[in-house]
Amino acid sequence: MKLELKNPENAPPPAGKYSNLAVVPEGSKLLFIAGQIGNLKSGEILKGLEAQYDQALRNINSIIESEGGTKENLAKITVFLTDEPTDWNSIGKANEEHLNKPRPAMSWIYVSKLFKPEVKVEIEATAAV
Repeated sequence: MKLELKNPENAPPPAGKYSNLAVVPEGSKLLFIAGQIGNLKSGEILKGLEAQYDQALRNINSIIESEGGTKENLAKITVFLTDEPTDWNSIGKANEEHLNKPRPAMSWIYVSKLFKPEVKVEIEATAAV
């Protein structure tokens, strides 16, 4: 059975391009993915918020794939950012490439800093495979 992403009619619609509800099919294995940053396998942290956002989503999908899933199994992401993106087109392209449709449940939270000064984005995720 497939993950169901929806917006119930008895609740307000989402404020952005995401789903209000992710229903996990019975018998699915839940993946609780630790916060991912915009780093490569070498450990290098990419420069710039938009590049880090794209790479963090790539890292999440790599982890989901390691358990036999795809981006279609992504139920929810929580995005922590130190600044507002300046290039929303890049964010949109990353979402188009790395997120399922309809979009997963999603929260964006602005924070004063993350664990290293050069880290501008951290994304936690939940998936069901």
